[in-house]
Amino acid sequence: MSEKRESLGSRLGFIFLSAGCAIGLGNVWRFPYITGKYGGALFVLVYLFFLVALGLPIMVMEFSVGRASRQNIGKALKTLEAPGTKWHWYGPLAIAGNYLLMMFYTAITGWLLYYCYASATGAFSGLDTAGVNNFFGGLLSNPLQQTFWMILAVVLGFVVVGMGLNKGVENITKVMMFCLLILILILAVHSLTLPGSSAGLKFYLLPDFSKVTDSGFGEVVFAAMGQAFFTLSLGIGAMEIFGSYINKNHTLTGESVRIIILDTFVALTSGLIIFPAAFAYGINPDTGPQLLFVTMPNIFNHMAGSRIWGTLFFIFMSFAALSTLIAVFENITSYWMDVHHWTRTKACIVNAIAIMILSLPCILGFNVLSGFQPLGAGTGVLDLEDFFVSTTLLPLGSLLTLIFCTHKFGWGWDSFLKEADEGKGLKFPAKLKFYFKWILPLIIIYIFVDGYIKTFSKLF
Repeated sequence: MSEKRESLGSRLGFIFLSAGCAIGLGNVWRFPYITGKYGGALFVLVYLFFLVALGLPIMVMEFSVGRASRQNIGKALKTLEAPGTKWHWYGPLAIAGNYLLMMFYTAITGWLLYYCYASATGAFSGLDTAGVNNFFGGLLSNPLQQTFWMILAVVLGFVVVGMGLNKGVENITKVMMFCLLILILILAVHSLTLPGSSAGLKFYLLPDFSKVTDSGFGEVVFAAMGQAFFTLSLGIGAMEIFGSYINKNHTLTGESVRIIILDTFVALTSGLIIFPAAFAYGINPDTGPQLLFVTMPNIFNHMAGSRIWGTLFFIFMSFAALSTLIAVFENITSYWMDVHHWTRTKACIVNAIAIMILSLPCILGFNVLSGFQPLGAGTGVLDLEDFFVSTTLLPLGSLLTLIFCTHKFGWGWDSFLKEADEGKGLKFPAKLKFYFKWILPLIIIYIFVDGYIKTFSKLF
């Protein structure tokens, strides 16, 4: 254990940093949509069950690996593994997953920053639906414009990381998360007070058994399982790093529950912004990028004070994206500091340049490289990069973490449990050892295999 290891200054900083990493685009552009599609409150209950059954234990395990090793994921497994084993081989792969994630997340964060600027300057004023659609299409077709905003996102993120763990990453993320929570509440209250918003609220949250019947309960369960699994950014060490920065005053199960509550609050409240407003103005809510960059500007264009509400929404979204960016940049930076003994400044500068270059294929995939459709018609570079992260590395990394913490040929159940339960607070449910050791790995393997089947079945 290194005495020079940096540490977070407060418990709130740890919770906000970890929640900031988990809270991202999936909370807004996917969760509300699938909640409405799969039965409203019924889906939310199934989702919450799987969030506790799948996401919570793996989050506790990632934090435990970090806190016990006091190392970045690149070195943590080697510190804790049994002699002669090769668990540490996954460390560099996990870090590679962080780079892969940033290869497209930086571009999308750049889009959000641009939309903040566009909303504030009234660029959407007077545009009809086709005009808003063309505005987004114009951004995607312009690689120089996209590159400028991507570089701005990367610079903002690494400037914060370069300021240090406490003065930069912790303090600024706390401010951003606090502002994010205030903004999302203001936006939700505004949407709920719009004339005709009640229809959207009913669609979103009232239980609808017919939707479950139409889709099939199995599909609803898998949708909830998938969303619960992917929403927390587990499997590539993005959470593990913050475990390495905290003290042993509180149990890691209790801290993980608080983070999951924050993540779920943002996801649920995002729907309270989108659906009441969409139904109030008769606009069909979409999912994915279309929701953020076409549907939402269209909704705001119908509102009194459209420029204000649009700008506030995209500031909220930018904070959500930047908090993830800063968390992942910290993980990447700490890898080069821990494993290769670089200074923080050197690690930030070199990686900022590297990520700017690595982000270019995603940007070019919408214009110069638009003919490259690796996963079938209509797909692009972003889809391929997302496939490698979401469908491959997140489930495999989570599976390895799970096996590492529950089997004696890894770190071992007893060592994990001792670390997880140290401190005051909620203890890890040790009585469910059989579930964590044998059943949960099978569920993750199922998610992994199903993701591959769904991806490649579209090609044939």
